Amino acid sequence: QVQLVESGGGLVQPGGSLRLSCAASGFTIRPYHMRWYRQAPGKERTLVARITTDFTTYYVDSVTGRFTISRENAKNTVYLQMNTLKPEDTALYFCNVIVGGLDYWGKGTLVTVSS
Repeated sequence: QVQLVESGGGLVQPGGSLRLSCAASGFTIRPYHMRWYRQAPGKERTLVARITTDFTTYYVDSVTGRFTISRENAKNTVYLQMNTLKPEDTALYFCNVIVGGLDYWGKGTLVTVSS
């Protein structure tokens, strides 16, 4: 079955960097657009970045210039490189794909930005 497993989160100081990974199994990511979302404490889950099948990328304004989404189809993995992290980036980060009209989510990886 479709499965997404996020990893790479942790505690980092403001200005630091993290690289998140989303390992997919049960399907091949090649023909699908892939997305990263995040959910801060007490807030709704929101889109952070998207990468299409032809590697076109989109970012929410608050992360533009700091985050980079990428995909490695051969490894069935999507990445989110996060630089110049801010306390407001603290959230649970989720990988997402829509397959056959159904939304699939991983369990998330926690990113905490604090000094």
